[in-house]
Amino acid sequence: MASSTPYTVRWGIMATGWIAEVFTKDLLADPAIRNVHDVRHEVVAVSSSSSKDRAAEFIQKVKAPSSAKAYGSYHELVADPDVDIIYVATPHSHHFQNAMLALEAGKNVLCEKALTVTASQARKLVEMAREKGVFFMEAVWTRYFPLSIQVRKLIADGAIGNVYRTIADLSLGNDMPDGKVKFDDSHRMVNPALAGGALLDLGIYSLTWVFQTLYHVQPEEEKEAPTVVAAVNKYHTGADEATTVIVQFPKHRSQGIAMTSLRVASDVDGQSGAAIRIQGSAGEIQVMHPAYCPLQYKVIKKGGGAEVVDCPIPKDESGWGQGMFWEADECARCLRDGQKESKGLPWSESVVIMEVMEEALRQGGVVYPEVITNDVYDAQNPLNTGKR
Repeated sequence: MASSTPYTVRWGIMATGWIAEVFTKDLLADPAIRNVHDVRHEVVAVSSSSSKDRAAEFIQKVKAPSSAKAYGSYHELVADPDVDIIYVATPHSHHFQNAMLALEAGKNVLCEKALTVTASQARKLVEMAREKGVFFMEAVWTRYFPLSIQVRKLIADGAIGNVYRTIADLSLGNDMPDGKVKFDDSHRMVNPALAGGALLDLGIYSLTWVFQTLYHVQPEEEKEAPTVVAAVNKYHTGADEATTVIVQFPKHRSQGIAMTSLRVASDVDGQSGAAIRIQGSAGEIQVMHPAYCPLQYKVIKKGGGAEVVDCPIPKDESGWGQGMFWEADECARCLRDGQKESKGLPWSESVVIMEVMEEALRQGGVVYPEVITNDVYDAQNPLNTGKR
């Protein structure tokens, strides 16, 4: 018999930037607004690598309970026995060292996307999670939207026949007259020291749609790593400013095209339509922009007939609700049920997607500094201590 008491997960938040703020505020939103009653979330600790005061300010800013502990180091956070799971919200340049710090301490981990900078780093994180027997998941929040789950089910049920092609785009129209884009060279979007570039930050969402519609829906024994062809435009900083990746799954005769750019927009006028087109033998599913946070899709049948489905994000009384709470709910249910990885995004799939991105960047000649690409874990690495 199911318990009437919701399963409670105690979260530790690693880092205090913008994405940490959005995620934490979603954690603190009442689960009832999204009709969730079996799990709930508590924020019990927050850490900043720079100072305890910054962590304390973050706790106040997101209106977390006053009982939440503020730490001035990541090491203190991973040592806290009251923390069930750690959300790694640092730049993806730091993910390998930061997530490994938490995993090595025996903590369950939800790590922001892109999971790592290299595929080797991703494989080592998976190995550590397996060795420690803890839960580990890449935080690709889009995977856990009801909209995404519905689209995957439509594909699995054959609503558009055999799916042969997915075209997905997530691009920002940030071109400037001087030839630059609307980011300072030190900004994480274009800074190689932070693994900046369009692909790892934006293009991963395009690839997410390619993978969850062409790869994820296949039986486990039928899944295959795709062939990869990429076209990359490099920014003057050395990061990629525009990347198009074509992946082919020969066994299923399917192809995916994942596009991203910092210079042109997916949706230039706010009403230009589908960012994702999933094309099958009996029809097409169109998912509306933006690829990371879609709110509507359309099913178009071959020979005529179309259905538009709206999937709004629930808001609380203050108007807050971004959709990150669904991935947190997935973590809670996995912890409750003793699962070490999510069926929505298994470890093996995160690794394959990382392999595709690494190969695309290799073909484009994008090279990141060795300090963020090496796969040797060091608890005292400056990426873990904040001390350089």
